[in-house]
Amino acid sequence: MASIDFWFSIGSTYTFLAVMRLSQIAAKSGVEFEWHPFNVRAIMIEMDNIPFAKKPIKAAYMWRDIERRAAKFGLTARFPIPYPLSGLEQANRVAVLAATEGWCEAYTVAAYQRWFVNGEAAGSEPNLSASIAAAGQDPERVLQIANSEAGIDALYAATEEARGLGIFGSPSFVVDGELFWGHDRLDDAIEWQTNLDRATPG
Repeated sequence: MASIDFWFSIGSTYTFLAVMRLSQIAAKSGVEFEWHPFNVRAIMIEMDNIPFAKKPIKAAYMWRDIERRAAKFGLTARFPIPYPLSGLEQANRVAVLAATEGWCEAYTVAAYQRWFVNGEAAGSEPNLSASIAAAGQDPERVLQIANSEAGIDALYAATEEARGLGIFGSPSFVVDGELFWGHDRLDDAIEWQTNLDRATPG
């Protein structure tokens, strides 16, 4: 099956529009998505790119834009939504562990659902434990690993890998080394992958 690397960071608002649709898009397109969490905030701080925290006009546009797009895609979102997240790193440490154990998608979808619909900040309680449990895992076990030195190092390593690929934002899609940034570039990523498949001798 054709595969696209999906790089994301829980805490990115626009990533909601990708996370909540990927399973449906995968079923429709026949493309498999490999989920890769990382810490986008670390990369953005290095680039001196903090897009919304001190820019109220831009932030207001962002929320309205997400609201419009969510309606377009048939997604439920209840505004206002807690932002920014104080627990962004913890949310993504759990996601990195989940990716290694095979339950990343279930956890991430649950975390965004509770964040955008229930108003519970991802990476903090009660969202954190509830989303881990929704993925069929024991929160106590998961948090012990995710918050350990090994868990911190794992998120750092994932972020370094993203940086090495030239990734600077979330969500991003990588197809055979080609980078597509933004949920609205997903169709382009799928088209690129499709064309690669056609060009590859069967």
